[in-house]
Amino acid sequence: MRISALLCLLLLSGAASAARAAECPGNPDALGTSRVLVVDPTEHPRLGTMQYGETLPLEDHEVVLTFDDGPLPPYTNRVLETLAAECVKATYFLIGHNARAYPEMVRQIHAAGHTIGSHSQNHPLWFQRMPIAKAQQEIDDGIASITAALGDPAEIAPFFRIPGLLRADGVEKYLASRQLMTWSADFPADDWRHISAAEVMKRALTRLEAKGRGVLLLHDMQPATVMMLPALLHELKRRHYRIVQVVPATATLAKTPTTPAQWVMKGNHEHMPADDAPRFTPDTDAATATPEQPAAPAASPPDIAIAHPFGPKVPLPRPSPRAAATPARAQIPSPPPARWPDNIGPPSGFIGLPAPRPSNAGHDTKPRAALARRATAPARPPAPRTAAARMPRATDTTDSMGSGAQWPRLR
Repeated sequence: MRISALLCLLLLSGAASAARAAECPGNPDALGTSRVLVVDPTEHPRLGTMQYGETLPLEDHEVVLTFDDGPLPPYTNRVLETLAAECVKATYFLIGHNARAYPEMVRQIHAAGHTIGSHSQNHPLWFQRMPIAKAQQEIDDGIASITAALGDPAEIAPFFRIPGLLRADGVEKYLASRQLMTWSADFPADDWRHISAAEVMKRALTRLEAKGRGVLLLHDMQPATVMMLPALLHELKRRHYRIVQVVPATATLAKTPTTPAQWVMKGNHEHMPADDAPRFTPDTDAATATPEQPAAPAASPPDIAIAHPFGPKVPLPRPSPRAAATPARAQIPSPPPARWPDNIGPPSGFIGLPAPRPSNAGHDTKPRAALARRATAPARPPAPRTAAARMPRATDTTDSMGSGAQWPRLR
């Protein structure tokens, strides 16, 4: 009897492994998505232990990946490729203004099978003190912009994350009246800070290990997140974590049976200070894009590489000096496509291959006579280090797309 039971167990295990391999073609060792959790937003209108008493009814070692603030090329493209390579499904909280600027990318997220929620129209970081009429407009306009990109209101989930997690009672009551589930998180990775990809991954794993399960808050428009994500997924699999996708219940899709106790996570919880809200723009010069004239879509070059997350610290792009005034809170433009840095570390862990350098590129193409004259010419005295000389010029490192995003040279 014991032998028969063992053989049956082995057969079931082999069938499950074969099913996972079939679900992720080309990567039989993929992390994958272990299950789909169906929730009723009207029964549990607020979740996330960073701010609320309830969170998703996850089992031990189950994780829900969430990405805020997209879409923004080329970062969102890279995140989608990384998730697809591991057959992982996530929840995206999109900014309506970005969805209007890049509707095709919104459709790519949906076509990949991810859950799409909303994150306001312009991501203003004053929701906690905003007049309720203005908050309602931000919420409604954001949903309308994402719906317009998708073409079907049924394709957007009734999930909403307040920008910066800056909650307010009036906002939460309005969201509940619209049958929208307010998402906080169980732990962040602090990827909106100017920290390295390795540090982002370290904080994500440390906080996950402390809780054992939960909702992870990430941003798909942060370079450090894009860089560390492949290693994070690999490490989650190595530590036997499982990915759960969350979708809303519908007339044809019943909610997952749960008990009230499953919605409560025991233990200490990390709360975010009000002055430490996640910022939505990756410090690009956003003043060049407007809703009427959105920035041109970024090329989708196959030569954009993701450096190994344990390389040097990655400085986020800084805005170009400009005389234009900061846009008003209610008129925050969509960020333009940001230039992916080409000097951020050793080229290991590529998604796509780096573009080969032309054979005539660089100083090797200079005539030998010119090189000889340079070698024998007397050295010039160093220029005086005046304040004006130290000021960066807007054209020094501005990318070819004219977005104004600058990547400081790494020394």
